[in-house]
Amino acid sequence: MSKLRLRFNPTAFLLIIFFFNSVLRPALALVEDGEGLEEEFTEELLLKPLPDRKVLAHFHFQSSAPPSAANGRHHRLFPKAIAQLARKFQIRELELSFTQGRWNYERWGGFDPMSTANAKPPGVELWAAFDLPLNEIDHTWKNLTHALSGLFCSSINFLESSTAYSAPSWGFHSNSSKLRYGALPREAVCTENLTPWLKLLPCRDKAGIALLLDRPSIYRSHYHSQRLRLISSEFTGIILEQALTVVLQPSMRSNSPASSGYGFLQPSWSVNSLFGKEVVGQCVLAKTSRIFFELEKDLAFKVDKQQPLSSWNNSAFELSVIPNNDIREINAVKNMGSSVLYVFEVSNSNDHMPLDVGIRWKIPLVWSYPQAPFHMNRYLMGSGNERGSIAISLRSTHLLERFSRVSDGCAVHAVIFQVVPWYVKVYYHTLHIFVDGKAQIISDVVRKMKISPSEDKLSPGSMELLLRFPCNIESATLTLDFDKGFLHIDEYPPDANQGFDIPSALVTFPDFHCSRSYQLDDSIYYKSPLLSKFQEGNPVQTYTEVLLVPLTTPDFSMPYNVITFTCTVLALYFGSMLNVLRRRAGEEERLERSKASEKPGLIPLLLSKLFSKLKGKEPESSPPLSTSSSILGPKLVAKVILVGLLAVIWNYYLKNG
Repeated sequence: MSKLRLRFNPTAFLLIIFFFNSVLRPALALVEDGEGLEEEFTEELLLKPLPDRKVLAHFHFQSSAPPSAANGRHHRLFPKAIAQLARKFQIRELELSFTQGRWNYERWGGFDPMSTANAKPPGVELWAAFDLPLNEIDHTWKNLTHALSGLFCSSINFLESSTAYSAPSWGFHSNSSKLRYGALPREAVCTENLTPWLKLLPCRDKAGIALLLDRPSIYRSHYHSQRLRLISSEFTGIILEQALTVVLQPSMRSNSPASSGYGFLQPSWSVNSLFGKEVVGQCVLAKTSRIFFELEKDLAFKVDKQQPLSSWNNSAFELSVIPNNDIREINAVKNMGSSVLYVFEVSNSNDHMPLDVGIRWKIPLVWSYPQAPFHMNRYLMGSGNERGSIAISLRSTHLLERFSRVSDGCAVHAVIFQVVPWYVKVYYHTLHIFVDGKAQIISDVVRKMKISPSEDKLSPGSMELLLRFPCNIESATLTLDFDKGFLHIDEYPPDANQGFDIPSALVTFPDFHCSRSYQLDDSIYYKSPLLSKFQEGNPVQTYTEVLLVPLTTPDFSMPYNVITFTCTVLALYFGSMLNVLRRRAGEEERLERSKASEKPGLIPLLLSKLFSKLKGKEPESSPPLSTSSSILGPKLVAKVILVGLLAVIWNYYLKNG
């Protein structure tokens, strides 16, 4: 019986090990971890009528990648560029916004989740929190700004300078010891920023709700803000939230004066009339795709008096599409009613049955949105190019009276965070606070303060204040004096005469949190990232206006004048010098000798003698030959002296210049 011999093959052994590590181990990891580690993508759209006859459209996209070792560096839905940023720079939390226009807190609301989380200051705002040692954060921030600038085709790299960003402690974000904040108020927002933002979506703008993102409709809106928020953790993985908020003006063709005295009828509109497109299906990679139509509390309360809101066709309005469901808010404020959400499933639409959500109003209605405790305004005082003052004004909206919380010991707190460029030299000791027109002692109002004075050409100045006001005040004003600095000519922007922008200040009211709680079923059908954001309960916050400060600007035509004058002097100097150096001294002498050596003809000689005798004069003798001393006469010597004098003056000017 023959013996079976087994021979060891190193190549086959290595192949088996490679197959186990690359195929079997990830597969076993996926089986052990279950389905909870799959990447997910959701798309949602919120439509809401506004009191000033406008429409709010809020697009919300969320991508999530689990913290699984099986995924490694490869992703199925999550954008790889964002994942690389989070890993390379060890980002714990990041938010980037591009905004054009300013959110109208008085008309569009200031005490709701939409305004708190999605109302951003004009221009670019960027803040990031890192999981790094403190001595590495500044260097990482600079590299991050360059990476984001290239990714979104913008000027975010201008925030790398230490004069453009700050490190807030508690006035901007809680637990912000490793946070950096920067803003570019003058940054223009265009399609170059929107296109890279859309490329982060799995279906881009080719399918799903993102198909509605028509560029002309977005950029002719009254307000639009595209936002990107990134949250990274070892336990939850990476969550990328992309939001685009647009305030549009629908056409007024259906308006007619109302006879009931309520004003004008609200304009009727639909998705097709706003964006010029219809929804023809969801993104095939999206787990959920929905459109919400919201009626705010005050509006819903007035409509509910006419007919129950569960009806999509009542005496107040009629929806163009029958909703799949409606969701009511619970725990609403007293005497304000409860908002309602109509839910439309995008998965039920296709090319033959497009989804065109809209509303047709039947009666005129006037309503208002809940406001923040105070309306905020910021403005400049003073005149001239030397000094001025910054004033922050707070006007009460009497919100506490609606909550029935006004009492003798009642107080409301406000946190003010403001960053000022270094060339606006703020004197923080000149802080004055006026309540209802009366000056107050600083220690009676300010509970906490952190001041970081600016350093010339090194860092901006920042101010963080925690203020405490009585609930029954009508207004309050803060003033700060400042001097205007001088910049080097190379530090001025191309449009320096327009002025310099001071970024918006952020005012937060920590005593007030806005959230929404809805009557949702326990099924997965109603698991919505957008509604989950509404239920978080973020503190109410308001951004102020951007200030435009005129600074002393030099006469930028002076360099041109100096250049032209210098070139003229150099041309005269070198032209005269070259003329003297290149001229041949014996050329004129040879010319004279050649003329004298030429003998005149017989006939001309006889004629000249005849004319001289008739006139009684002797015939003219030939002129003597010129010598070299006559050539180098006084004129030439004067020219040489003048050129030398100009050379001495020019050399002296260069040394002292």
